Amino acid sequence: MKKSLVFAMAMALGVSATAFAANPFSDVPAGHWAYAAVAKLAAAGIVDGYPDGTYKGDRTMTRYEMAQIIAKALAKGAIGADDKLVSEFADELDNLGVRVAKLEKNADNVRITGTVTASYKDSSGAAMNGTGEAANKSEARLRTDIFFTGEVNDNWHYVAMLRNQEFFEGQNENGETDTDFQRAYLTGNIGVVKINAGRYNENIDDGNVYNTRVDGIKATVPFGDAYFTAEYGKMANKDSYDGYPNVIKDKDGNVTAYNTGKSVADKFWLTELGGTWGNFDLFANYLQADNQTSMGLNGTDNHIWSAGAKYHVGKFGLGAMYIKGDDDTLKGKVDRKGNVADDYDDDGYVVKMTWAGANKANPGSWGLFAQYYDLGAPTVISHTMDGEYGKFIGEGFKGINVGGNVTVAKNMVAQVNYYDLKGKETDAHARTIWSQLVVSF
Repeated sequence: MKKSLVFAMAMALGVSATAFAANPFSDVPAGHWAYAAVAKLAAAGIVDGYPDGTYKGDRTMTRYEMAQIIAKALAKGAIGADDKLVSEFADELDNLGVRVAKLEKNADNVRITGTVTASYKDSSGAAMNGTGEAANKSEARLRTDIFFTGEVNDNWHYVAMLRNQEFFEGQNENGETDTDFQRAYLTGNIGVVKINAGRYNENIDDGNVYNTRVDGIKATVPFGDAYFTAEYGKMANKDSYDGYPNVIKDKDGNVTAYNTGKSVADKFWLTELGGTWGNFDLFANYLQADNQTSMGLNGTDNHIWSAGAKYHVGKFGLGAMYIKGDDDTLKGKVDRKGNVADDYDDDGYVVKMTWAGANKANPGSWGLFAQYYDLGAPTVISHTMDGEYGKFIGEGFKGINVGGNVTVAKNMVAQVNYYDLKGKETDAHARTIWSQLVVSF
């Protein structure tokens, strides 16, 4: 190894001959004259050894190898662009530029982000009277979601999400916790086609039909201002309000909930056509879900047709959608009053109005929203709402959701929702206040 090289780099880093760092190389003992400088350079990640753990300092370095060391020193801020070493190796650094950029990119090819959500929920009303699960009227929870995004290549990424939930009140008030992987999928493009494949979150009809995990593959093809989507897979979420005959009854014998713990549906497929024209977003889709068990549909194959439109101008937005399911899937079922129904309301609609909205990057930003629901049981598989829609098994529900959100500090958004829902057959109410604080990092 050249004394002038080691001392030059040591001076550039401000490393004195007495500086101390752990010895990473077997052939540079503590008594070696270059020990301190080499150890410091290695600790800073600027010089690398060989796989056998040696430095091989007696081997003459090429100018290209020296340029690599200088490039690392520059990237780590150990030396400035005006340093004499940069001037001396300007040509080599220029030629090395593409490879250095690639090295820096690969060093950061896994990105970790996340959210922490603290929420509190309190419910009341006649529909909340019951026993067991049905008697839960409040819940305090802390949920942490960690996202891992790894770069496969320029077109594809792998995404995974790990979720931990801590329950402090309500169904797990003993402090029970659970941690599991909620998502793991590939996302990327083949030409102009956008692909998701694996376990990912799916949102169908703004979450009015379904909004949770699926194991599937989804392809979206854009053309002009429009798009076409095709999707196939399995609805992977469990719903605590699904199916007959495991029922929970109140003291008067009325059914208040169904709890089998089965997946809400088996295989499904979906096609959707939509697009944006001017201030309007339009869509229409068709969904088939096999062995659906939610909202009183016990192991039935359900077909759901949907169509909707959104209008947005400035901070104001207005949207509406119509949803229709299979009414014959509920014929002959026993409703919550104990009557055998000839048929149930098999369709529904949702109207939504919004004003602005909280932006996590902009402290002080805020928004308001309001929705009206009128949904028959065959139109809902797993709703996105935090209201107690699951108390209206087999009959569907209608009601309102109003609320607002505000960014209290950068990456900290607070939100409050109020739900007032009632059954379409029983008219029993379930009123819910939901509040949360979401911290992003």
